[in-house]
Amino acid sequence: MKIPAVKKLVEHYSLDELNQAEESILNEESPKIEIGGDDEGEMLTHVIAAQWILKEMAKGEDFKSSLRNYTHKVRNSIS
Repeated sequence: MKIPAVKKLVEHYSLDELNQAEESILNEESPKIEIGGDDEGEMLTHVIAAQWILKEMAKGEDFKSSLRNYTHKVRNSIS
């Protein structure tokens, strides 16, 4: 996961646009938005992270706290 790519998605796209991009990637189609990533898996990771962060920000969290919470969640799921 590349933090700058996630940050760009959060700053430039709505949750609806990210949901559409996720659907496109899952259907092996090209998303209509620009998503950084070396492959479809990394692009999907960036979209999912941005979706999660936007939902947290809608609850009143700032970007940095939301990002930190997301990365903590991912690390715990791997452990």
